[in-house]
Amino acid sequence: MTDWPNHAEAWRVWRDALGGERMHHGWLLAGKAGLGKRDFAIAAARELVAEPGVSQPEGDHPDIIVLTYGPKDEKGEKAQAEGKPFDLARSIRIKQIRAMQRRLITRPTLGSRRAIIIDPADDMEKSAANALLKSLEEPPVGTFFLLVTHRPARLLPTIRSRCRTLRFPVLNDSQLAAMLHAAGLPSDPQAVAAAEGSFGTAVRFAEQDLIPIARVMAALIAGGDDGVTGRGELARLIGPRADRERVQAVLDLAQSLVARAARISEDSQARARLIDAHGALVALATEAPTANFDAGMLPFEIGSLLVAAAPASEPAHG
Repeated sequence: MTDWPNHAEAWRVWRDALGGERMHHGWLLAGKAGLGKRDFAIAAARELVAEPGVSQPEGDHPDIIVLTYGPKDEKGEKAQAEGKPFDLARSIRIKQIRAMQRRLITRPTLGSRRAIIIDPADDMEKSAANALLKSLEEPPVGTFFLLVTHRPARLLPTIRSRCRTLRFPVLNDSQLAAMLHAAGLPSDPQAVAAAEGSFGTAVRFAEQDLIPIARVMAALIAGGDDGVTGRGELARLIGPRADRERVQAVLDLAQSLVARAARISEDSQARARLIDAHGALVALATEAPTANFDAGMLPFEIGSLLVAAAPASEPAHG
């Protein structure tokens, strides 16, 4: 498991609570995506359910239930049952919560405690969140909930109010670079900076080979594009048939670079252009998965939005 240098305080709080007289039954593990919150949840749950003298399994634990994105449809459920690849749903559904609740009727298998991990809890359907609330209000004895959340504000206030929050800080650039090196992945200052403290994002940028793309994007933001040379290079690096995952990673990279440039800019007009470009990139990222974009033109659209943020920039579509 990854060694997370940003988990020290969370472990201190968790273990203090674990050693106390009354362990809170609901926990929010809050922080941006890519900070190891799921790893923490699994390790913390194993500490929670372990009991002296009771042998614990190395792999999946019968008293740790993990709910995350399931199959998108019945076809996916059949493929999952057959051990075949399947498309994931974009939310955690009420039937998953109901299935978990049915298991809570029985006693834990190995000891007196059971842990329920929901990751990410902020992607529960509204009906699923309402169903979970009933379990949080009247939890069975020995049942504890660890809700991994990237955007706590999306959770029902009544869920937040029934949980204790553990916050996970972002990693600094040197920590990110060291973690990438330990994982055998390249680290580039531009890409590390664009990851904005998220190891998960930094890994995605490295695995998608976005370091050259980051350099071209930074040049477009700083100096614009005389003609379309820079945007043409950006399109070449992204590739003519980039899949959805790569396109999303590219859009995330563009947003991060523009946001970072806006934060450090001391020119109010330049900052305004960068903020406008960031808003347009966010909108494009929302539209791209469903809109009928020409795959070859999307990189030019991204590049033009970056150029629009540059000093003495041309119009975004100019």
